[in-house]
Order: sequence, then C-alpha cells, then structure tokens
Amino acid sequence: MKNFRTNRLTAERLNESHLADLVALHLDAEVSRYLGGVRTPKVTKTYLDTNMAHWDQHGFGLWTLRTKDGVFAGRAGLRHILVDDVDEIEILYALKREFWGQGFASEIAAAMTDVGLSHLKLPSLIGIVNVANGASRRALEKANYLLERSTIRKGEEVVIYRIRR
Repeated sequence: MKNFRTNRLTAERLNESHLADLVALHLDAEVSRYLGGVRTPKVTKTYLDTNMAHWDQHGFGLWTLRTKDGVFAGRAGLRHILVDDVDEIEILYALKREFWGQGFASEIAAAMTDVGLSHLKLPSLIGIVNVANGASRRALEKANYLLERSTIRKGEEVVIYRIRR
C-alpha cells in the first residue's frame, strides 16, 4: 500500500521529495517534545533514509500525510522496533500543530491499525507513548488499543499499548 486515503487525509509512501516537510516538522519543538527532541536537518535526512530502507526491506513503513487540498499535515506509519529484545511492529504518527485537537491523530491511528491488521495481516501492533502525552494515549485508546505496561525507553517513562488481530 503505497498510498491510501482517510476521510480527511491522503497518505503517500515516504520518499526523498518529503525531506523539506519532515525537516520543518522535526524542527518544531512542540511537535518534537515527545519524539526525542528537535532534530537537525541532517538527523532528519538520516531518519528519512532509514525509513525508506525500512520500506524496501519490509514492504511497509512511513507515509506522509496531506489534507485534501494538499497541505502537509504530518507523518504516520508502521515500523519494526526492538522492545525489550522483542521485535515488535509500532504504530507512529506526528502531526503539525495546526492539526492538533481536531481528531486527525485518532483518524490516522485507526487507518494505520487497519493497514497493519487487515491489509498486512500482522498479529499485533504496539504504540509507545510518553506517559505525559495524554493526546496520543487517547488517540490509541479510541482506536481500541489496550494499555499493556509501563517501561523506560531512552531515559523516558513510556506506556505501551497493544492491539491484536
């Protein structure tokens, strides 16, 4: 699935042409607060390369998100991640601030869950959320993820949500 649509968003497989939008997103301190902090353009380029390679290796990964009128809204996707030495598939999303509080995170979380469980037939997905990020936690809960446990990742207290097929 290189592309798909939700009610309000169009998702396109991540590619080189998305670098400028990703750099702007990752330079926003509020957006990056729960994503490990602001990323330099060089770090974002490495992030882009890594995530494009994930697509090549696994057949899925990150998509960029645009509104129906073509405005860049953020990024979302599914990726392999090692959690306590277990290979998991993580759902992730980050939206530009002007799209916060309008249900876009819940909309894309539901769409990513459908892609992962129904289209890719993955057995389960996890969401890793900073314990203080109430908005992201609510988005996962609305998409029927269940709180599984708390842990520490990269020095931050996080909660892990899971949904199973």
